[in-house]
Amino acid sequence: MTIKLLQIFVIVYQQMNITRAAELLNMAQPAVSRSIKELESYLNISLFERINHRLVSTEGGRELYSHAIHILEAFHAAEEKMSNWNCEGRIRIGATITIGNFLLPGLVKRFKDLNPKLNIQVVISNNETIQQGILENTIDIALVEGNLISEKIVPTYLATDRLCLIMSPGHELAGCKHISLSQLSSFPFLAREKGSAGRSLIDSAFELHGLSISPSWESTSTQAIIKAVKEGLGVAILPEQLIASEIKSGRLLTKEFEDESFQRKNYIITHKQKLLTPMEEEFIRTAIFYSKAANEMN
Repeated sequence: MTIKLLQIFVIVYQQMNITRAAELLNMAQPAVSRSIKELESYLNISLFERINHRLVSTEGGRELYSHAIHILEAFHAAEEKMSNWNCEGRIRIGATITIGNFLLPGLVKRFKDLNPKLNIQVVISNNETIQQGILENTIDIALVEGNLISEKIVPTYLATDRLCLIMSPGHELAGCKHISLSQLSSFPFLAREKGSAGRSLIDSAFELHGLSISPSWESTSTQAIIKAVKEGLGVAILPEQLIASEIKSGRLLTKEFEDESFQRKNYIITHKQKLLTPMEEEFIRTAIFYSKAANEMN
């Protein structure tokens, strides 16, 4: 039994006339009759009978009709829902904390304005957690920085950002023009947690110079680190976008390194085995455009 056979049966039942049903279905009359016989054969019951040359439904036909109209209603509702799925579906977006603070809100707002019926779900966490979400299919698309943790992740380049050394204006190193990593290792250091892209970059840089660093303060909150640095509790290396206003206002100072340049690439990523929907492909294109525009403004 197919949806098509049920559709033919319902029209015949409503018209009680094979000729009129055939016209409505845009089918030949013999084809309609064959379809009814096929359905009767499948169900092993008679659906119609002729009384005084008139088509009349049997009790079995009436019972089938009561179910068929609901089946077809559900089918058409599902068909309509699926046809609009690319406009009304869901995208699960992940972002690292820096991108989640700096780029993502405006990007999501722009995309939501273009696709108001779309359900956008956002997860913001550290780099490792977000990439793991891509691998486990709990996140569809993510915006991350730094190194990728798996060959199963497909990156598309967005931009390059820079991490800056920051300190309070009253810090002991405030008078220095350039600072070495070995100098820095002698002072209290505030950092993001392990697993974040920034922390991985910092740890790698210190290791490359034969140095180790043991932060006196670790936090998943960049804002907490910024406040602690302003209070003179130590120095930190944080993304330039997140501390630009504090530097401009003079509440924080930034210093150049003698021996290191903290730069990293930003990517939009997906799983290589994921079949992207048209809406997800559109989001990626929008993210690339929006990221480029945001960088040109800065």
